[in-house]
Amino acid sequence: MQAAYGGLVACDPPQHLLDLIQVLEGALASRADACNAAFRDGLTAALPALQAFAQSLTGNSARADDLVQEALLKAWANQNRFVPGTNLKAWLFTILRNQFYSECRKQRREVEDVDGTIAGQLIAPAAQEHGSDLQVVLSHMARLPALQREALLLVGAQGLTYEAAAEVMGCQTGTVKSRVSRARAYLFERLQTPSALVSA
Repeated sequence: MQAAYGGLVACDPPQHLLDLIQVLEGALASRADACNAAFRDGLTAALPALQAFAQSLTGNSARADDLVQEALLKAWANQNRFVPGTNLKAWLFTILRNQFYSECRKQRREVEDVDGTIAGQLIAPAAQEHGSDLQVVLSHMARLPALQREALLLVGAQGLTYEAAAEVMGCQTGTVKSRVSRARAYLFERLQTPSALVSA
């Protein structure tokens, strides 16, 4: 899974997100110091992982970009709350995840959704392309319960420790281990069947 998502993370961040970090840095130029520079470098290094995580949450590139921008703005505005030496990526994932769920709750309040049609579209399954193993895996992952999918992505794809993933998800370490275990078992079972690569 890390190899599959490694392709997404290895891509250079979009220029508009790098430009956003430049603008934020320029706004605080009068307070610029080694801490700000280190924080900026950490944000830049985390961009590809943030984009991959946002894409997996939203299933939509444009929405994922908006989510990453919001997370960057919030992180920059609250950088005084970040404790240097702790896991910056986990802190950023927490901000991004909280922003995603805040937007989901807001959308549910704003739009009457009696039959659940709109809520069902909040996380769209990955597009399927026959012959692509990654697309088959992603299609099965889209069927996982949201919390299991998140736990698996944070630990399996993003390489966070169980403890860091638990911090991001706001639950106990054992809960994350259980969710990852169930998600892996589900995927293993689905991908072992000969028809999985044909029917998915």
